[in-house]
Amino acid sequence: MKHILSAKHIMLGATGLAVLSALSGCQSNSEENQNAQESQNKFIVAEQLSNGKYVIVEEMPTTGPSHAIIRSKDENGTIHERVMTEAEMKSLADEEYKKMQSGKSELNGEPHSEGMGLGGTILAAAGGALLGNMIGNALMNNKNVQRHQDMSNRSAYHRSASGMNSSPSSTSPKKSFFGGSSSKSTSGGGFFGG
Repeated sequence: MKHILSAKHIMLGATGLAVLSALSGCQSNSEENQNAQESQNKFIVAEQLSNGKYVIVEEMPTTGPSHAIIRSKDENGTIHERVMTEAEMKSLADEEYKKMQSGKSELNGEPHSEGMGLGGTILAAAGGALLGNMIGNALMNNKNVQRHQDMSNRSAYHRSASGMNSSPSSTSPKKSFFGGSSSKSTSGGGFFGG
């Protein structure tokens, strides 16, 4: 009877180790998935504010070419929408990136209000997808661009993707798979109840 009980414990332990190793494998791939996600083509809906600046109200990855819908209101309050193709987006983003390199873009400074010009909005939201990973990484490593992006992107997709970027502080205890703190050590019996 004791051998059967030990075999059950061994089987349970092996299964637990397999599950934990699978979970840790998923965790290590999250950075690779994030980089792939940044370079995906994007579908964006940008809305013009009353001050003439633009904010992103919807953003999502797409398997087709990148494109955007630009919403604006006329003086009567009528909403107009136009579709911007990937070529148009790429042209605007490239112009804004050149301005940024010469120090003439609003992305170079601290944000002063919500929204940006259309070129800055497109570049901040989809620069990596439109201009390539090198430029996308340069934009992601620029704190001013991140601040502008956070202020002008209202989409749920951006908020969830930004949540993946934040890292927990080093002072907070890490939680284990079962909810306890991994810094605690237990004393007493071993795994097999000994």
